[in-house]
Amino acid sequence: YMGHLPMFRAQTILRQAFARMASVKAGDALPNVVLYENTPAGKVAITELFAGKKGIIFGVPGAFTPGCSKTHLPGYVADADKFKAKGVEVIACVSVNDPFVMAAWGAANGTDGKIRMLADTRGEFANALGLSFDASANLGNARCKRFSMIVENNVVKAVNIEDPPGGLTCSLANELFKQL
Repeated sequence: YMGHLPMFRAQTILRQAFARMASVKAGDALPNVVLYENTPAGKVAITELFAGKKGIIFGVPGAFTPGCSKTHLPGYVADADKFKAKGVEVIACVSVNDPFVMAAWGAANGTDGKIRMLADTRGEFANALGLSFDASANLGNARCKRFSMIVENNVVKAVNIEDPPGGLTCSLANELFKQL
């Protein structure tokens, strides 16, 4: 029993360190993390996806959750053409979910050809951005805070992070559009 204590302490220290980690800000480089599209075989290196491109990344706490499905994702789907007319080449939605769920959620919301639905299966992208939060009480595990950002050639140009993490104000499509 006592042999497990050091591992538990190490996990606690790591969780506390992530909680204190500074969140992403304008001027930061995107982390070199692999996300997944459609299936576990559909690897997408985020830095390859945004290399030499202007794009948008928005993150949600969970696919098929009420705020994400009724407000956040639909706003980006509806405004995809407006964003592209402003020079946005890639729009990506990221959530700590599996790629099958993200694909189904995208299909249910008409994202095909508009938004790349990317799964952060282990929360590595959320952690690297300092946007992970404990959602275990409602969603079963650590999740990504709701956010939106403008990216140019892998550099964050503008970022909006909701507080509380599931809020629906500054990260919405209409708010991000004003920052282009």
